[in-house]
Amino acid sequence: MATQDNRRGLWMKLPEWLRAVISGLLIGLLAANIWPVLLITLGVPLGAAVEILFLVLYLWWASGGGPGRSSQASRAASFRKASLTGRQWVWALIAAVFFAVTVHAAVVLLFRFVPFPLAAFRRGYDLPRIPTVALKWLVVVVSAISAGVCEETGFRGYMQRPLETRYSPRVAVLASAFFFTIVHLNKGWELAGMTLITFMAGILLGLVAWSSGSLIPGMIGHVLMDIGLFAYWWTGLAGTFTARPISETGIDASFLLTCAALAVSLSIVLLTIRRFRMQVEAGLRQQLASQVSV
Repeated sequence: MATQDNRRGLWMKLPEWLRAVISGLLIGLLAANIWPVLLITLGVPLGAAVEILFLVLYLWWASGGGPGRSSQASRAASFRKASLTGRQWVWALIAAVFFAVTVHAAVVLLFRFVPFPLAAFRRGYDLPRIPTVALKWLVVVVSAISAGVCEETGFRGYMQRPLETRYSPRVAVLASAFFFTIVHLNKGWELAGMTLITFMAGILLGLVAWSSGSLIPGMIGHVLMDIGLFAYWWTGLAGTFTARPISETGIDASFLLTCAALAVSLSIVLLTIRRFRMQVEAGLRQQLASQVSV
């Protein structure tokens, strides 16, 4: 007991920002890397089943359930545990879909300016040992769910939420997006343009989490984004990008359409962020009015 108290004392002596960063990285990345181990050791069907069970238990614990009674309240707060109303669910789905569209439109535009580095994108993401297309899609979907759930819990929950309270939403969003980008720099596809897209995706996900008070919209958007990334850009399961840079083709209809798609989808995401924040502020005003009346 004394040893445990000493460890807790040492942990609490660390600056709050450092505790938030460490917690976010551990909670997000350790959990996200369970799936590759299960896939290699158990194979696709059994590994996928175990991973889904793990994610259910992970969400239960991370949102304040399970062992560690003294930390249940802080875990629930870090997870942004809150119920969404029917209207908020509608806006959450809108934010999620158009966030994914925004990221993919940005990637398409990037590779209309520079050639698509196919070999770098496919390195480490090959699926030749998986025998059927159905099982390959299962791997893609489970991989996306694992990344979306665990990374949002870690980066936008356990890292960003305490920083919002201690510093400001702006600092918290920038910090979570920075570390989110840093941990992806070990990828072969993380060239300069993709690094910027990853950082901006982190900014949008951070703003969605802060404005909505929930990790759910960001998780759905992250999963949708990653399904497209895994299936199209990284494995070729859904096809291969063949458009040439505009330096070769000139500005064509496809390029202009992608620009329009990016502008519209990004505007919709920003609109949902504003809408979420208005709803949260309205709720706070109602609570304050009820307290004053009492």
